[in-house]
Amino acid sequence: MAKEIGTFIKLQVKGGAANPAPPVGPALGAKGVNIMEFCKRFNAKTEDQRGKVLPVVITVYTDKSFDFVIKTPPAAVQLMEAAKIKKGSPESNRTKVGSVTWDQIKAIAEQKAPDLNSFKVESGMKMIAGTARSMGLNVKGTPPWEA
Repeated sequence: MAKEIGTFIKLQVKGGAANPAPPVGPALGAKGVNIMEFCKRFNAKTEDQRGKVLPVVITVYTDKSFDFVIKTPPAAVQLMEAAKIKKGSPESNRTKVGSVTWDQIKAIAEQKAPDLNSFKVESGMKMIAGTARSMGLNVKGTPPWEA
């Protein structure tokens, strides 16, 4: 018989660096989840992505057992890496802090495809480009679908 789901917990944790300190410890402890077991399993699964921010959705069952799904890194984090900047612009409509190319946006959209709610790569690219603009990044070149 299937386990009954108690709740879901959504966190953003650096790959290979989960520890019982906030935000992981308090979020899991409040739901009665074994914090150290989660940290060990998460760190083992994300050892190859050490240091990257990874969203994780933890399914907590009524018997306090759990499963988790690791998502792809947020688009904003990937865009900051591509543009080689530390943070986005405080006034994205006035102050531009960097630029990205359509090739970089395509690579990010292809990597994030499982987590995006689009069927085509072009639709995903438009979403990623919108995120880039809202962060104060210029998108260089013409979109591939207009060329």
